[in-house]
Amino acid sequence: MAKSRVGTKSEKRILITGGTGFLGAHIVRQFLDAGETNLKVMASRVPEWMKDAGVKAVEGSVTDRDDLSKACKNVSAIFHLAGKVSRDNADAVAMNRVHLEGTRLLCEAANEAEVSTMVLASSSGTIAVSETEHIFDETFPQPVETISRWAYYASKYYQERAALENFGGEGRRLVILNPSLLLGPGDERLSSTKVVLDFLARKIPYCPSGGLNFVDARDAAQAFVSALEKGRDRERYLLGSENMTFAQFFGRLERLSGVSAPMLNVPRKLAMAGSAFLSSVYRNWGRPSPVEPSEVEQAEHYWYFSSEKAEEELGFSPRDPQETLQDTISYIRQNVLGDGIF
Repeated sequence: MAKSRVGTKSEKRILITGGTGFLGAHIVRQFLDAGETNLKVMASRVPEWMKDAGVKAVEGSVTDRDDLSKACKNVSAIFHLAGKVSRDNADAVAMNRVHLEGTRLLCEAANEAEVSTMVLASSSGTIAVSETEHIFDETFPQPVETISRWAYYASKYYQERAALENFGGEGRRLVILNPSLLLGPGDERLSSTKVVLDFLARKIPYCPSGGLNFVDARDAAQAFVSALEKGRDRERYLLGSENMTFAQFFGRLERLSGVSAPMLNVPRKLAMAGSAFLSSVYRNWGRPSPVEPSEVEQAEHYWYFSSEKAEEELGFSPRDPQETLQDTISYIRQNVLGDGIF
């Protein structure tokens, strides 16, 4: 926890863009629990509980220069979390607008306001993805050729580039954090935990042959707060809990929830070809496909990495993944599905 900053009475505030999202809300809560009073949240709508807690609300968009100028006024540090999550490549324009253009405009406004520190939320997918079970770390070259197939990860890669190119200079520090799939309680928009919802609703037709890494949003939030003081300039930090195959992941969900894991196993090439065919048929019918080819292709890859750097430098300490999965299941059942529906 950033002890030297949390609980102080400094005039300047900490700005959190996208502070009402899954990760952002956890960061806000951790700051408030530690006694930080100088918080400012920028979002399209800031909830009443944040305002009641003393958080200054700036309702606006990171793609609007005037909104950003207002938001960055009298700010010492920025957590840039605002973004759009989509696995559909048709959303590329919208994601590029938020991640690339929004980040560039924010950096310009931050430079003008003489903001000293920016902590950028990126994705582990800009570093750690492969067709094999290779475990990556921050020293590996970013797999541009692979991630360029998927609009979301491509936009996050270029977002990092935009921040590195547009924010900096004497006395300024940029820290990039790359969390994996965020799970845990509190994902009101299901922007990250939808895979667990789909599992509980038995909407996953087969078990992909790839593997994933996930991290509890509460643990990721703690690392973000720590990065404000401990993160090194222009460095990336991977944040994850455990690497596991989808078969292992679904097996754990089955044991914790009582919902049967998908039994069907489909060869990688057949799964990708089948999803492309199904998507084409549904497009011809003018209806959304139940399976996106890009999602299937991503699930046939491995997203494995080590968080050793974040553990050593930020004090990152992920909890037992069983706790994260249990809390995710409980939250979805209580707040989305209704407890006991399955």
